[in-house]
Amino acid sequence: MADSTSTKSRKRRQPDPDSTTELLFKNLLKPDSVILQTLQSLVISTASASSSKPLTLSDLSLSSSCREVADLSLTSVQSEIEALTISIVQSILSGKGFSFNVPSRSATNQLYVPELDRIVLKDKNTLRPFANISSVRKCTITARILSLIHQLCLKSIHVTKRDLFYTDVKLFQDQTQSDAVLDDVSCMLGCTRSSLNVIAAEKGVVVGRLIFSDNGDMIDCTKMGMGGKAIPPNIDRVGDMQSDALFILLVEKDAAYMRLAEDRFYNRFPCIIVTAKGQPDVATRLFLRKMKNELKLPVLALVDSDPYGLKILSVYGCGSKNMSYDSANLTTPDIKWLGIRPSDLDKYKIPEQCRLPMTEQDIKTGKDLLEEDFVKKNPGWVEELSLMVKTKQKAEIQALSSFGFQYLSEVYLPLKLQQQDWL
Repeated sequence: MADSTSTKSRKRRQPDPDSTTELLFKNLLKPDSVILQTLQSLVISTASASSSKPLTLSDLSLSSSCREVADLSLTSVQSEIEALTISIVQSILSGKGFSFNVPSRSATNQLYVPELDRIVLKDKNTLRPFANISSVRKCTITARILSLIHQLCLKSIHVTKRDLFYTDVKLFQDQTQSDAVLDDVSCMLGCTRSSLNVIAAEKGVVVGRLIFSDNGDMIDCTKMGMGGKAIPPNIDRVGDMQSDALFILLVEKDAAYMRLAEDRFYNRFPCIIVTAKGQPDVATRLFLRKMKNELKLPVLALVDSDPYGLKILSVYGCGSKNMSYDSANLTTPDIKWLGIRPSDLDKYKIPEQCRLPMTEQDIKTGKDLLEEDFVKKNPGWVEELSLMVKTKQKAEIQALSSFGFQYLSEVYLPLKLQQQDWL
């Protein structure tokens, strides 16, 4: 009987495979002081690279003409709208009717510039005539948006994109339509979208070793709790950025962000943690760029190991095709891909039950990304993406929780930082 009990006891003490794996990688970790020294060298190299004057479109002799917008004052935006209105009135009075000459934002009018490492908009335009059944409605929406923007200039106030949509729901029908024309108007006037005083609802959040002023109020992001501080939708009211961080950690998912915030990962490894909770919004992209430029810190990205994680990373780094006209203000070049990478699935022994099969759409998206110039420029990205398409496996950041809920903050990220394992 005693022997039987002893045997059962020994069986109960057998460690499960996940615990063994966690212990294996924990044993590889060096003291935090050694890892911090590694990060110090990254900060120095980043600051050195940031000291040189960044290239602009005007510095390059491109075969194609490209357009870029600039920040304009409300008075300038108002003047541009009034000048456009006068030209329309003159056209109508002369019997020619009227139309809008709108910069094309189609995929064929985009250009990736390797020297800038971002997507820019070429100078092709499309005509949007009122006297044409196929474009009359969109022409009317354009005129309505211009009128609303003019009101904002006169009153010197900000509204959200949702507010703008609800001013004329029957005309706009769907917010995606008013949002798209808003970008068209920004292009037409040659100004950034923030110059129009139309902002998106707050989405992104930031926590960690950052102090900044928000409309005159000083915000300490180490004292914002695990929820962090909402990123202000109007970047103009953000200033006086101060930090003792060694890097900025850009996180795709809100769940991973909450884990790191609750574990106060930023105290163990001084950093600033930011997330847009999925697809990057304009405010988060502007805020990230401002941090990078003012604090001269490296940016490390933590995204899902799937094609969409890499697409999100590329939007932050190279820009989106939808807003390529403003890529100079919205992109943060030289973001490092820290994880979760396809090669990590085997390297960190992610269990099979935590890996997901890629759908046909996933595989198509992955193959399409392999054809993009901004991916081809980075051999490491090509290698990882090719592995993903070949194995047809993907995984979310949360797959690491199979080794323990704090494995991400206590083992995976420290080991990544120690090994300088980023692309």
